[in-house]
Amino acid sequence: MSGGNAQNHVSTEKRGWFTRFLDTVEWLGNLLPHPVTLFAIFCLLVIVASGLAGWLNVHVLDPRPATEGEVIAVNSLLSGDGLRWMVSNLVTNFTGFPPLGVVLVAILGVGIAERSGLLEALMRGMVMRASPRVVTVTIVFAGVVSNTASELGYVVLVPLAAMIFHSLGRHPLAGLAAAFAGVSAGYSANLLIGTVDPLLSGFTTSAAQLIDPDYVVGPEMNWYFMFVSTFLIAVLGWLVTEKIVEPKLGKYNPDDMDPNADIDTNVKMEHLSSQEKKGLAFAGLTFVGLIGLLALTVVPEWGVLRNPETGEIARSPFLNGIVVFIFITFAIPGFVYGFVTKVMRSDRDVIDAMAASMSSMGLYIVLVFFAAQFVAFFGWTNFGTILAVNGAALLQSINLTGPSVFVLFILMCAFVNLMLGSASAQWAVTAPIFVPMLMLIGYAPELVQAAYRIGDSVTNIITPMMSYFGLILAVAARYQKNLGIGTLIAIMLPYSMVFFVGWVALFYIFVFYLGLPVGPGAETYYTLPGAN
Repeated sequence: MSGGNAQNHVSTEKRGWFTRFLDTVEWLGNLLPHPVTLFAIFCLLVIVASGLAGWLNVHVLDPRPATEGEVIAVNSLLSGDGLRWMVSNLVTNFTGFPPLGVVLVAILGVGIAERSGLLEALMRGMVMRASPRVVTVTIVFAGVVSNTASELGYVVLVPLAAMIFHSLGRHPLAGLAAAFAGVSAGYSANLLIGTVDPLLSGFTTSAAQLIDPDYVVGPEMNWYFMFVSTFLIAVLGWLVTEKIVEPKLGKYNPDDMDPNADIDTNVKMEHLSSQEKKGLAFAGLTFVGLIGLLALTVVPEWGVLRNPETGEIARSPFLNGIVVFIFITFAIPGFVYGFVTKVMRSDRDVIDAMAASMSSMGLYIVLVFFAAQFVAFFGWTNFGTILAVNGAALLQSINLTGPSVFVLFILMCAFVNLMLGSASAQWAVTAPIFVPMLMLIGYAPELVQAAYRIGDSVTNIITPMMSYFGLILAVAARYQKNLGIGTLIAIMLPYSMVFFVGWVALFYIFVFYLGLPVGPGAETYYTLPGAN
């Protein structure tokens, strides 16, 4: 499964064990159907299971102080009431699903910035202007930041990083690994609130409302922690690349390059043109101006977007409408850049960019339809609440209610991610169980979501189930002929291990030692309504 010089640095014994492990992961992953099919199956299973549980009168006693002692029984979807509910709510389950609208609105703005070339120019300028001494940390940092624009990092930065390392006389696979680690293993970290934030917060809101119907998790609720995480991932990625991965790869032998690889034609290696620099300058000024105007609405005590009842920023229209500002701060600078560089000259170009961004969301919309039904079925049947109550009781019985519970939770998320690589698909399945469960033992949904994002990120780079893994493998094989899955994952494994340990340590220091919130207005602990 592997070949070339990189292979020589992995012992035969270790490679044999590791290959068997990878074969098992790939086999298990291949057993899973497409995520859309998976959610359709889950819906059918919930329907059948609710009928059986209803017949068996499965129930628990409500532990919430406001309704303590009341019976929570399974509602059967195979009953007359269940059938009427499904028929009446199938459409609204989909159209009212929290992640759907916010993600589509955010992606409209990001699409303009991406189609105009603004995001690629920012990434290219950041990496190619870096001095050789800081190029590694800059590449990892750029990879993390690139997550704001979904697949841009995979398509542009990873091949570019390999070429930059090659041009500097360093091993191109080390550059590829550094970029891949930043883009994928650091997937949830970012300086800005991106499209993944409203996606995950929507699922978290739906899950939290199984316990507290009025609870809302905003897209900004993990921003503080993910902002700090960006710098941690950049530093850890730099250390792993230069202290572990590059020494292991050794000196690059140009003879190992695939003779059929036309390296120079796929990715721009040119420095930014004067027109692109001018476009970036105008886009930057526009961005600063927008931030200034936005600050006027929230910083002064009379700010119009503060909470009109309390005068505070918490639970204000500003935070509730954060997706609108994501749209504006990407769309307007994106158009300005496109106008200056003559990529966008009219409203037609902007409309085409927005339409192109929507066309790329077709699979996501189909996935959300079935995921929305699953989440709604799970909630209406009371399966989510019953599993959460029993799970919380189990954790309390074994005295596992302290902060250490998050280590096991993050480990579980990281393992599941090996076989179910989609962040939205995995969280749609696990959030309705674990968010209510951890709420019942006193932890806020925002905190649970932040912990999930660590586990969901760190193993992206070592699973063939990740959607862009094949693309990364193809780029790597251009520099190392006959390179296989085993070798690539062996290169990336140190990043997963170090990121897991470092990110979990940051989580505990940030939340439980320093007592900092994971986002604006986010709570660490949750108190059940009616509790003293």
